[in-house]
Amino acid sequence: MHIDSIEIANFRKLRSTRVSFARDKTVFVGANNSGKTSAMVALRYFLVSHERTSFTLNDFTVSHWPSLVTMGASWEKAEAANEALPEPNWNDFLPTLDVWLHVESDEVHYVQKILPTLDWEGGQLGVRLRFEPKDAVELQREYLSARADAEKAKRGEVTSEPDQTSEVIIVSLWPDDLVEFLRRRLARLFVIRAYVLDPVKRREPEHGTAKPQDLAADAVALEEDPFRGLIKISEISAQRGFGQEAEVVPDEDETSAATSTANARKLSEQLRRYYSRHLDPYDNPDTKDVKALQAIEQAQKAFDTRLNEGFEAALKELEELGYPGVTDPKLEISTRLRPVEGLNHEAAVRYVIQMTDGTENTRLHLPEDSNGLGYQNLISMVFRLMSYRDAWMLVGKAETRAVANKVFRPPLHLVLVEEPEAHLHTQVQQVFIRQAYNILRKHRDLGDNKTFTTQLVVSTHSSHIAHECDFASLRYFRRLAGARMEIPSSCVVDVSTAFGSNDETRRFVTRYLKVTHCDLFFADAAVLIEGPAERILTPHFVREHAQFKDLRECYITWLEIGGSHAHRLRGLIECLALPTLIITDLDAVGAGNKSALPTRGAGQTSRNQTLNTWCPKRTSLDELLDEPELNKILKYDAQRFSIRVAYQSPVKIDFRGSPVEALANTFEDAILFENISLFLEQEGTGLVAKFKTAIEASPSVEELSGKLAESLKTGSKAELALDLLEFKDANKLRPPTYMREGLLWLSEQVRERQKELGLAVSSGIVTSAKAA
Repeated sequence: MHIDSIEIANFRKLRSTRVSFARDKTVFVGANNSGKTSAMVALRYFLVSHERTSFTLNDFTVSHWPSLVTMGASWEKAEAANEALPEPNWNDFLPTLDVWLHVESDEVHYVQKILPTLDWEGGQLGVRLRFEPKDAVELQREYLSARADAEKAKRGEVTSEPDQTSEVIIVSLWPDDLVEFLRRRLARLFVIRAYVLDPVKRREPEHGTAKPQDLAADAVALEEDPFRGLIKISEISAQRGFGQEAEVVPDEDETSAATSTANARKLSEQLRRYYSRHLDPYDNPDTKDVKALQAIEQAQKAFDTRLNEGFEAALKELEELGYPGVTDPKLEISTRLRPVEGLNHEAAVRYVIQMTDGTENTRLHLPEDSNGLGYQNLISMVFRLMSYRDAWMLVGKAETRAVANKVFRPPLHLVLVEEPEAHLHTQVQQVFIRQAYNILRKHRDLGDNKTFTTQLVVSTHSSHIAHECDFASLRYFRRLAGARMEIPSSCVVDVSTAFGSNDETRRFVTRYLKVTHCDLFFADAAVLIEGPAERILTPHFVREHAQFKDLRECYITWLEIGGSHAHRLRGLIECLALPTLIITDLDAVGAGNKSALPTRGAGQTSRNQTLNTWCPKRTSLDELLDEPELNKILKYDAQRFSIRVAYQSPVKIDFRGSPVEALANTFEDAILFENISLFLEQEGTGLVAKFKTAIEASPSVEELSGKLAESLKTGSKAELALDLLEFKDANKLRPPTYMREGLLWLSEQVRERQKELGLAVSSGIVTSAKAA
């Protein structure tokens, strides 16, 4: 048994989205404000028993608020007209979580209360958890009563005698509308109820938008928690607060399947909790505890004797005062030693520091909060995972109590971890995500045993964690731009589906991303670059030129990948729906498919696979040279994003006093054509010196192009780029025209996308302009 997927609707940014779960580990990735936290909070609010009262109006998708106001106004209008009140219809607005389980036929005894039909024989099972009014009619009545009271108060204020010389101030009285009413009364009037879903009616998402099935009008809610005894929930929240005072949080209810272990902040607190639950010898002692109890009893008696000897003089002096009297009970000092109290101090957990003078070793100790936050975070998370596993598996004393209370181990353990990367070094982040699931399965009844299932869900902003995971475990949260003034929302993409059945492409992209450690999953836009020189200089152009200001204020990922390979990222780019600029080379070839200098009317072609097969899907060099700018853009209307290619195009330059057309074949000769005067002013070595000599010695642009091509055969392009950054006027270096046009296009794309997503870009800081 395992969770196959969940569908979240009407909860914060997640208007309607499906998140498929891997059998073992699922990792949520995506840019800031993309809905990762919303998904984790939804799981917590719906599944964790003590969190179910945490809902507020802000958890309703904001785009539904105007409709709620309209519904409340329709009730008021009907009442004012003495008409029958419209029946409350909340279905389109209520936050829901659909949990879809995959259950084998031999596991039917676990799921009897959520079977859709009696002839069910294994496969999918669904349960909807919905946050809904306890009594919709009663809620309607209370709202209308509150509105009537507010209006009555307003009329009383208006009919009073105002001072004719003063301005009348209209006071807004609660509630103004249904939204304001719910803001104050939500917790009392709403509750979570569960409904069984029909697997036959389950539909696939369309363009990332889930299609949850409609509940029948006569659907009856389940009387009990459907996941009690079925799923155990444990969580490590993002707010771990190391170095702060510990807060009081409720203990875990061992009798409930869907509960969460309280997040004690210090390791010593976690140790005390673990000891009390699994190790305390006073709790159902067995033969192994006898020696420990005897030692404790002996120590207690010895301590009592010593205390009474020490207090003997004081007690005798007290008796000389006449109290206690003859008939009063005598005072005696007695102690009670409990081992767990030995962990109740700041040095209960210490870090050992070894020092040596060459002959002797000295051990020094520091309390746990004297160590680095990263080390505390790692140890704390690992210990929590061990504690969650042992609490689920009823290790030690927990098993004895469970047998006595007739509590059994749920077959499924869902562990939620938010942002484990906090304070952690890059390598430690990778170690944690590699080992976390193994820790949760390290028990004699777990391992490869399929009787009990563990599913780990991690949300992260770390590209290092994302790249340590297989594509099969990544779920990309994609921000959806609002259409027709709608509030932006998000959808979720299963990255493992990006390449279909093309295993060769999947292997290439996986290896490429592992090597480059790119942050594609967290970016606002992407730039795919042909070679090392472009990779070095393109970010420089963005930093130094004011026209690219919008790009500096966004999160752009730069990927160096050749034109012959850029098209292999097509499936991933389309999956992520990320605005992308592909800066590539013309790669002209002539007869025999040999490289050639671009020449018009010579029947040349381009061997660049991106230009041939993706955009603009041309091979003829003459067609590519004259391609309109609009044809270099490929729009994906369904996903509402675009990509653009930028390659060497004809430019007019002034060469030896005459305007001529220059046809560049690579980035290097293109940047020279754009900056001829700047090259002539430089004194350098390597390609810089060769380029300067070529300019001075060439009577025509065609001859200059030939000399540049010869120079590039033996020179280092990366070295050339670094030398250009050393120019005394490097800030005056102009990007090639094709690159400038491409970057301006991308700048416009990210600017428009920020507006559509409800974000304002100002002074290098992206801030929310709308509630999300």
